[in-house]
Amino acid sequence: MKSEIEKSLITLLKGVQHFDNEVFVEHKELFEKLASSQSPSTLFITCSDSRINPSMITQTEPGELFIVRNVGNIVPPYGEMLGGVSSAIEYAVLALKVQHVVVCGHSNCGAMNALCDLSSPKFDTMPTVRRWLRNAEAARATLGPLEAKDMGPETVRELAEQNVLLQLAHLRTHPAVVGALSRGELALQGWFYEIGTGQIVILDEQTRKMRSVDEALAELHAEA
Repeated sequence: MKSEIEKSLITLLKGVQHFDNEVFVEHKELFEKLASSQSPSTLFITCSDSRINPSMITQTEPGELFIVRNVGNIVPPYGEMLGGVSSAIEYAVLALKVQHVVVCGHSNCGAMNALCDLSSPKFDTMPTVRRWLRNAEAARATLGPLEAKDMGPETVRELAEQNVLLQLAHLRTHPAVVGALSRGELALQGWFYEIGTGQIVILDEQTRKMRSVDEALAELHAEA
């Protein structure tokens, strides 16, 4: 009898087989074009949560999004934790010349739940997670004193929204981002994705309020 690990691997490999035999063949010209270069318009920073599919949400094709995923869709301030996120931002902005950076948070985020319980002994075995989530602590402070028992769905959502705004602020500490913004070559935007309804709202950095996608599109069309 096959174990659950073997079964999940079989499922994964069957997916690869389907891609090789059918999906790739159907989009062969696209992949041939992408084989030697990429020119994405957007750096999309989102959570590692398995329920988030950036390409499905945005209905984009391979080559259109440069994607960074991590626990809590976090952007460490420049110089704090130089590594994968910082280097991806620098490369996307300076080498790939992306025009947009989107930070996308989501509902029922485990990282946001954990943010109010970092002193728990359960994180003694996950010191890297604890340290990583310190980059979101200022978002928690905007909601006042919070404990794990306070973390209902609405509080998690509010914290996730504040975290998106915080990470946008962190983006503005990165020299590559500051330079591109000053030249009018880059725009930043924060999103919140409600998994259960599929709804995305846009978080305004200035007013700290939400706008619907319809409202944002109407505004952009009016400016055109």
